[in-house]
Amino acid sequence: MKKRTIRLLLFAGLLASQSPAHANDIFAVQVERAETVSQGTIEHAVILVEDGKIVMIGEDLAVEGGIPIIDKDPGWIATPALVNCYSRMGLTSRGPSGLNPQRKVSGELYTGGIPSDIKEAGVGTLGLYPAGTGIPGRAVAVRTWGSNSERVLRDDAYMKAMMRSDSTSKKTLRKGFEEADEYIEKEAKNREKWEKAREKLEKDAKDDDEAKANKAKEELKKPYTPLTPNHPAKAFMALRSGELTALIGIGKASDYLHFIDALGEEKIQWALQVSIARESDLYHVKHEVGLTGRHVVMTPVLSVHPGTLRTRSMAAEIVSEGAKLTFVPRGDSTSSHKSWLRDVGELVRVGLDGDAALAAMTLHGAEVLRVEDRVGSLDEGKDANILFFDGDPFAATTNLEAVLLEGEFIIGEVER
Repeated sequence: MKKRTIRLLLFAGLLASQSPAHANDIFAVQVERAETVSQGTIEHAVILVEDGKIVMIGEDLAVEGGIPIIDKDPGWIATPALVNCYSRMGLTSRGPSGLNPQRKVSGELYTGGIPSDIKEAGVGTLGLYPAGTGIPGRAVAVRTWGSNSERVLRDDAYMKAMMRSDSTSKKTLRKGFEEADEYIEKEAKNREKWEKAREKLEKDAKDDDEAKANKAKEELKKPYTPLTPNHPAKAFMALRSGELTALIGIGKASDYLHFIDALGEEKIQWALQVSIARESDLYHVKHEVGLTGRHVVMTPVLSVHPGTLRTRSMAAEIVSEGAKLTFVPRGDSTSSHKSWLRDVGELVRVGLDGDAALAAMTLHGAEVLRVEDRVGSLDEGKDANILFFDGDPFAATTNLEAVLLEGEFIIGEVER
């Protein structure tokens, strides 16, 4: 604690030497409680923000030297801004079928817009996925504000693949890996051919014929040029290397089993996106899903056991099996995003752990999009995307008092 206080005093000393305009970029917010997601709860938390980043966060930190303080202790509860990793907001519903892993949603950003009231509902980050069937392309992680040019947080957030209980889905996935294998084989033969040609050039470079030797020496200076892989081969080699991850969309237990069969012995990073129907049968494979420790993306709804009226919370069951629950709103409408917290709160009231629920709306979505170094939790060095509530975020009577996105208050009247 003493080290944190000293560091804050050092910031105060730096502040005194700065121009007034720059000094205004530094401020602190003191709250009754901060739910960081990554490091648990911090009581009487002070959050120091500079240039849109969280510089420091801790309990009862001393802030001196003229740094503006927004004192909301007691009163406010701070959480990370929400992250929706699976959306088509602002985009058309059209998309290709078959094997199209090279297609990027970032190319569609100019065709639509994201309503301003989405960020006012506390959503700071969206993952826009490609429309279509089979393997329709790659998602992009974006801010919910700003111009198109500054909106992108990460391109190639994940490759989307739709898996159904049919041979077509399995063939599409396997075809991608086959394309990668064919390229690797062709590349190996091409390299072998080049090495043999190089051995001959090395001999020619020692020839008594000066012209022949010089020509050979010039050719030896040229580096090897690999073959250019086609789009599927390049994408699936990136999957194998971990440069790209996959989000696998399924609707029922048999879809998951077909995916596992099609994947075979391939070692790639993947997450599941599941559609929860009224009589969802995913409980049949929840043990397999949980054992992998994968992210499971779903909407916050209750289902019933097939053929009965017995309610099941697949979200709570997935958490109990060790999977990383990841929530998305029930739809892409503005109203769905505004009711997102309330919908998750209903699951919390019937047994879902509150900490797991908050992680499912923040950090886990950021991890699916591979932007967890920027958003999803309240940690030093991350973007100052913070929500402030006047009570438990999942309580029906709680109000969202203020939204801070990259150090700017989107809603909420505060005085520094």
